[in-house]
Amino acid sequence: MKPLQISPETAQKLAKELNVPLEHLMHMPQHILLQKLAELAAKKDTEAGGPDKGQAGTGQANPKQE
Repeated sequence: MKPLQISPETAQKLAKELNVPLEHLMHMPQHILLQKLAELAAKKDTEAGGPDKGQAGTGQANPKQE
């Protein structure tokens, strides 16, 4: 298996965010890395409060209330 094709700066940021050693990150299978990134994004979304469930993914702005 070949190492991930990412820049050194990106690798350092990901290793820090995912709390894994840089060497482990570089040899991590891509599907595992994607799974960890999805978990990290979900965690950050819940910490930030997340979008309103009624408006999620609609692509429409909230209507003005008068």
